Amino acid sequence: MKEHQDTSNVLSPASDKAKIKLVIILAVPAVIENFFQTAVGFVDIYFVSKISLAAVSAVGVTNAILAIYFALFMAIGVAANVRIANFLGANLPEKARHIAQQSILLAVLFGIFTGLLTLIFAEPLLKLMGIENDVLEIGALYFRIVGIPSIFMSLMFVMSAILRGAGDTKSPMYVSIIINIVHAFLDYVFIYGLLFIPEMGIVGVAFATVFSRMLGSILLLFYINRSKALSFRRDYWKPDKSHLLELTTLGAPAAGERLVMRAGQIVYFGFIVALGTNAFAAHQIASNVEVFSYMIGYGFATAATILVGQQIGAKKFDEAKRYAMLTVYLGFGTMAIFGAILFFLGDWAGSFFTGDKLVINDISIALRISGIFQPFLAVLLILTGVFQGANNTKFPMYLTAIGMWAVRTILVYFLAIKLELGLAGVWIAIGIDIVFRAIVLVVQFLRGKWMALDKAPESEAHCHPQTTKENMSACANNY
Repeated sequence: MKEHQDTSNVLSPASDKAKIKLVIILAVPAVIENFFQTAVGFVDIYFVSKISLAAVSAVGVTNAILAIYFALFMAIGVAANVRIANFLGANLPEKARHIAQQSILLAVLFGIFTGLLTLIFAEPLLKLMGIENDVLEIGALYFRIVGIPSIFMSLMFVMSAILRGAGDTKSPMYVSIIINIVHAFLDYVFIYGLLFIPEMGIVGVAFATVFSRMLGSILLLFYINRSKALSFRRDYWKPDKSHLLELTTLGAPAAGERLVMRAGQIVYFGFIVALGTNAFAAHQIASNVEVFSYMIGYGFATAATILVGQQIGAKKFDEAKRYAMLTVYLGFGTMAIFGAILFFLGDWAGSFFTGDKLVINDISIALRISGIFQPFLAVLLILTGVFQGANNTKFPMYLTAIGMWAVRTILVYFLAIKLELGLAGVWIAIGIDIVFRAIVLVVQFLRGKWMALDKAPESEAHCHPQTTKENMSACANNY
């Protein structure tokens, strides 16, 4: 792994060809990392599907609750990623190092909080999903095992984001590959037993996940500490109110966006549960296949956040906009290809998980519909990353709230329940919401309403250090 160097100079090639190459260099490891992170859930669902469809539903419902935890952890990661990129772009490496360590402290606090929440409220949280009693029992068991040690989830999200903020997308990729190999092996061993290890079923799936996250946390700590840009300083572990407030303030809208989305999901998941256990199992399996496309989008979004964030920190606003556009073009094309794969291979993907023909048919329908909307999903995910890299985390939150509650949830109920379109109605509603939000973000971007300049750090170049909020727009070429 190459150590991070003066990013404000390294990440500023002159030609579009060089910029595209840089986007790909940053995006591909992030895509691979996301792919292997997602493979954890994919492998779990594969092994769990061999136990029973009720077990699939239990893991799916539990993961929907855990996604709320992920929202909090990812929000800290977004804030850390953006501020580290900003500070390095502004040639303020010690501030980047300091805020990295402060974000780890924040991750520990949130991890402890969500662990205690799981310990005390596992059953009530799962009951909110309206699941059947047989699913609730095994779901609560799985939930407690993976949710109580939430600190490892939190650390993995945040420390990966720290490395990416410094332009290092390879180290998180290496960690994802390693822990997924370990995870797949442990899944098999703990579920079916080996030598002196007994068969543990769904409990084994949970333990495999926890042990993998523990290993991932240790490896990420190692990579951060060996980085010249981010290696730990003992005096930076002392809680700093200003940096903790800065992270919380910037991350709060990102958390709000995720929480609004998850809250909406809980509501429309209830509608899917009402369609029956088989329908929910089909939805869960289709989601675990389709989520690989999200990993492509998030990979390009990661590159956009890094590049835009560092150019904003360096006050190179034209460069930031150009990187944003190039990344959207690349992501759009890539996910259009993946959409075609989803559309034509839906039947095969369904048969990989179950032999139930009705469930396979539902999975195929869901993936065909999803395939159509993949290019729009690329625009949505990448432009969200662009807005975040420009310190504008509020607008995506507001947009997600509108899309989730005024578009998606209402349409899921109307199409799936009222018009009796079943699972097809659910996925059509999801697609319409994606298109709506993607169009709004494009319009905002083209109008120049995507940067929160008053939150960007001051650098030594391009703008005078005493540039005020009022004259910042002039420095930014009137964006």
